[in-house]
Amino acid sequence: MFFALILLAFVAIPLLFAWVLASIDTRSNGLFRQIRIGQYGHPFTIYKLKTMKANSGDKSQIVTALGSFFRKTKIDELPQLINIIKGDMSVVGPRPDVPGYYDLLVGDNRQLLNLKPGLTSEASLKYYNEAQILKLQEDPLRYNDEVIFPDKIKMNLEYLQKQSFLIDIKIIAKTLFR
Repeated sequence: MFFALILLAFVAIPLLFAWVLASIDTRSNGLFRQIRIGQYGHPFTIYKLKTMKANSGDKSQIVTALGSFFRKTKIDELPQLINIIKGDMSVVGPRPDVPGYYDLLVGDNRQLLNLKPGLTSEASLKYYNEAQILKLQEDPLRYNDEVIFPDKIKMNLEYLQKQSFLIDIKIIAKTLFR
């Protein structure tokens, strides 16, 4: 929480500016909110900057040019500092997922629900380009469910077993200097 407060103090003005830009770019409130699964399987609302807008002519969404930049640089993730301050998340931990994944884990894998979801993890570093990986697949949902998600579970269980302050510092450093 202390780290998040300090970081938020440094990025508050640029974050406000990014929110205004996202609002103009998406022609809506630039703050994206979505239900994710948190510690002990409890749902919470995650905050991000909006990176998509309605596609003209249909009901689909498209990533804007600014949104693509925000995603690539992870600027869209900065509002999650509020989630950390609220206690929904920590800096390091498994990335929170939408309902239908972590909340459905069984057996030893359910131990992951003991962890607070995090802003970064070894799994999120490995799959930093997950959207591009999935875009290349014939059946992206199946690939996620059969390859990526099980690998993330494995990596996050390894983190759970060896979790320490030093490991968290190493993951934060990898994230900052990636």
